[in-house]
Amino acid sequence: MLLSIYLKELKDSFRDRRTLLLTVFLPIFMMSGLVFFYENMVSSGEGETYALAVDSNVSKDVLQIFSGNEAIELVKTDNPRKAVEEGEALVAMIVSSDFIQNINEGKQADITLIGDSFSQNSSNLMNAATNSLTAFEKEVTSERLRAEGTDLSIIQPFTITKQEVSDDEGSMFLLSFLVPLILAISIGVGTSPSAADLFAGEKEKKTMEALLMTPVKRSTLMLSKWLTIASVGVITGLVTLIVLAIEITLFTENLKDAVSFGDNVYVIIGISLLLTIVYAVFIASLQMITSILGKTVKEAGSYSAPIMMLAAFPGMIITNVGLNELNFKHFAIPILNLFSQFKELLMGVVDYQHIAITIGSNLVIMLIIFAIGRVLFLKDKWVMN
Repeated sequence: MLLSIYLKELKDSFRDRRTLLLTVFLPIFMMSGLVFFYENMVSSGEGETYALAVDSNVSKDVLQIFSGNEAIELVKTDNPRKAVEEGEALVAMIVSSDFIQNINEGKQADITLIGDSFSQNSSNLMNAATNSLTAFEKEVTSERLRAEGTDLSIIQPFTITKQEVSDDEGSMFLLSFLVPLILAISIGVGTSPSAADLFAGEKEKKTMEALLMTPVKRSTLMLSKWLTIASVGVITGLVTLIVLAIEITLFTENLKDAVSFGDNVYVIIGISLLLTIVYAVFIASLQMITSILGKTVKEAGSYSAPIMMLAAFPGMIITNVGLNELNFKHFAIPILNLFSQFKELLMGVVDYQHIAITIGSNLVIMLIIFAIGRVLFLKDKWVMN
């Protein structure tokens, strides 16, 4: 009886166009957009040039400062600031006509850079221009010290070398945020219409009473509906992971180069699938509660919206946490542990203790939520409209 009801509910769910759209097509579009966004974000930007507006009368010596920077394209104009405002250049450089003369005479010389710090390209250009000017400043300082017979080591008593713990240049850290975020959102969005329709929808359509009059136990009826929601979530999660793997493999370079699991590739894939199933089951329990509490599909949707919003907050928390800083709390708190676990897996780390904590905590809380839902479903107050 349980299997028959489950198959019927699952078939009805996928007949609904909303479920099909949110379960299959929406994750594909979301994943595609973010994959290409992050690929562009971590790209080196080789070959790109940025327009720097300078005055038409600027001296050749000033232009020579930027000659070694291929990313800067100098644009001469009568009004550099206006060129930026009209979009002809990203940054304007205001420099006095006697700039080089003042430097040669040891006087104060100023340069003003005008740009938009909220623009990524403008910020990149301002940084590039600042680096060129800083290099020129060090060159001038060195020449002045040599002219006075001063050892250059006085202004540079030691050197600093920075090394990263990991050889990754940031692509994998972005990927470790991207995968669980889209996975969490897509599962939440994918299960929402089915969950709302299976409980609140039955009450709104006045068909719940007819179901309760059948010889099927309420626990069996509730379990079949819960399994349907969980199945939709699992399918959504698997579609998301498959789309992610295909797009990274075929359409990206930087993200593809970052993914290297070595001998643990099959273990990591298996654990990722297991985590997806466990998370889908956990979310299915939460969605079931919201649907039982809601009297209509719209009301149930309002209750489930905060659940989907919760997926964004753990990502913000875990982004600035290093891999070696993860501890018990990061794997014991649901949703947060999804981000923590994928952060480890995508960095090639397989810690079975952390995996056990993640799966165990999700299942324990899921069982508690399921027990609460069962208590509510056994009471006519929550199942009758």
